[in-house]
Amino acid sequence: MRKAIGLGLGAVAALLLFPATANAQSCSGNPCSVNNLVQVNVPTILRLSLSAATTVLPAATEANFDAGFQDAAGPTATVKSNRPWNLQVNAQAATWTGTNGGRATKPAGDLQWSRTGGAPFTAVTTTAVNMYGASQGAGGSQATDITHRVLWSYTDDTPGDYEITVVYTVTAP
Repeated sequence: MRKAIGLGLGAVAALLLFPATANAQSCSGNPCSVNNLVQVNVPTILRLSLSAATTVLPAATEANFDAGFQDAAGPTATVKSNRPWNLQVNAQAATWTGTNGGRATKPAGDLQWSRTGGAPFTAVTTTAVNMYGASQGAGGSQATDITHRVLWSYTDDTPGDYEITVVYTVTAP
């Protein structure tokens, strides 16, 4: 003889609304301990900020033209990262924009950069180059003070206004 097992409507509803917890742990006795695995996904944190959106260099002097160059402070680039990174720099165009008489064919390379506050300087090109030879380790926040050197020529640099857009990019290799 078979015996039928029946579930009341309330029991069926409880099974549907409150399914058993998978891999639940329990214990009894003294002492009693169970483990709980805690998981989290840590995303890449990679942020670049510049101290200023525009760098206005002082007007060139006769002494700057005689020397062939002028050094001036550029922006400070601050990187925040939790992984290795590198800071890259490049010009947005191959030449400066000249207005009010400024020569429109002044090469981008007449702007140079340094992260050491002095020599050596590196000419800006339209190809992004690493400002650090190797990737920097994750270290929270690091500021880089950039120094500019502008090359001047009596024969090539006519009076007027000059500007060039410099692009700073942080990458995580």
